Amino acid sequence: MAVYVYSITSDRHPLRLDGLDGVGEPAAPLRKVVAGPLCAVVSDAPEGLRPKRRDVAAHQAVQERLMADGTVLPLRFGLTAPDDGAVQEALEKRAAEYTERLEALRDCVEYNLKALQQEEALLREILQESETAQQLNAEIRGGNTSPDLPLRLGELVADEVQARQESLASGVIEALRPFARDLSISQPTGDDFVNVSFLVEEDQEELFLTTEMSVSNQLGDSFEFRLNGPLPPYSFV
Repeated sequence: MAVYVYSITSDRHPLRLDGLDGVGEPAAPLRKVVAGPLCAVVSDAPEGLRPKRRDVAAHQAVQERLMADGTVLPLRFGLTAPDDGAVQEALEKRAAEYTERLEALRDCVEYNLKALQQEEALLREILQESETAQQLNAEIRGGNTSPDLPLRLGELVADEVQARQESLASGVIEALRPFARDLSISQPTGDDFVNVSFLVEEDQEELFLTTEMSVSNQLGDSFEFRLNGPLPPYSFV
């Protein structure tokens, strides 16, 4: 039977797995596969596994329990291997890489930050600060029917939005970077202008959180900051 792989730890990790359920229904019992200095937490993999709420929650609960007791390489939901022997072989083959990653993540957690600026406030800001935008908007409102004007205004606004959002993202990241051991920048989606994960050492968490709150307050009510964490460091495995 295929096995579901949750995470990799050092063999010195206490691995308190009692009371935890694995994925599947009925829930599969958890076990460990050891190879040299490394250990993988696994269970039997159910057939037709899908990201159902119960299984995703079970996967996350394993990560959080392990993370509470030591450093862990959390694997993303859905990773399987043919059998325990294949897991053991992978641990042996990539022992140096996994050991280096465990050391790099020692005493760290992940925080993911997404942020957006309300579209109406952003457009109002552009019209207030750009003389060219003001002029084009005035001509359109004044009855100039040239089809070129709305196109030029739209292009100008789009360029301004991109430039301003890139500048905002850079400023936010640079303000928080001193309190992170590492960071991982992802492409923002929707209305967000930043989507970044920070690897934060435990003794820097308070400073990181205080600075994030300060940056959010400085930018004002037209901005929405969404900070998620502490999380298992998925983005840094």
